[in-house]
Amino acid sequence: MDPKLTEVSQKFERFKAAYKRGDYENCDNLLSDLKVLLTEFRSLPPLFEETPNAVHELTIARDIYENAVFLSVKLEDEEAFERNFFQLKPYYTDARDRIPPSPQEYLILGLNLLRLLVQNRIAEFHTELELLSSAALENPCIKHAVELEQSFMEGAYNRVLSAQQTAPDKTYGYFMDLLAKTVRDEIAGCSEKAYDYLSLKDAREMLLFSSEQELFEYMKAEHPEWEVLNGAVYFHKAKESAPSKEIPSLQLINQTLSYARELERIV
Repeated sequence: MDPKLTEVSQKFERFKAAYKRGDYENCDNLLSDLKVLLTEFRSLPPLFEETPNAVHELTIARDIYENAVFLSVKLEDEEAFERNFFQLKPYYTDARDRIPPSPQEYLILGLNLLRLLVQNRIAEFHTELELLSSAALENPCIKHAVELEQSFMEGAYNRVLSAQQTAPDKTYGYFMDLLAKTVRDEIAGCSEKAYDYLSLKDAREMLLFSSEQELFEYMKAEHPEWEVLNGAVYFHKAKESAPSKEIPSLQLINQTLSYARELERIV
């Protein structure tokens, strides 16, 4: 075997061993070394040169970038996820006819769709969907993300939160938690504008918590300005702290009349 390929293979085995025992800091260091070593393989994107070990090099590089994506989830690093995913993507598209398909492909594509949904990048979400085959769209990992997006757009937040229980893989947990927080923040913002107060029971049900303790923990972390009095949650402090801007109606009327006079002169 080529000495460079042997070095990459040995270092990748060390990476997988560290990942298995939860030593993510060491994984991150090994990953940086592996990415540098991969730059010496001319068979990889964008060159795709036909070297004697091209298939092996492409396959191990894809495996490394797939593990890099999973590591970024463990580290809860969205920027690293995006960077590693874009480094991986050519192996799913441009190298599709050069190496066997990866069993992790649809799982990672689904994770990326979920990331775009969490970041509210809906246009990019649909662009990525357009690039997928009909077979891919039927995969449970992809369907899960599509159904979540539909529920989110419809405002069916209860379905979004219940989808945490039906995630196709445990790696989805990080993004599902972020999505749940986004949903609850949206509901909380609407609630404090629509109501002066809610009973604890109604507030808990509105925010889709299973217990009052979860509600109190959420309030402490996200809305310390809310008050609990006599079995109800009061939003009046949130309303008082919200900045209110007066609409300069007289100024707007004068500007509109001025524009109308100018138009009359032009005509």
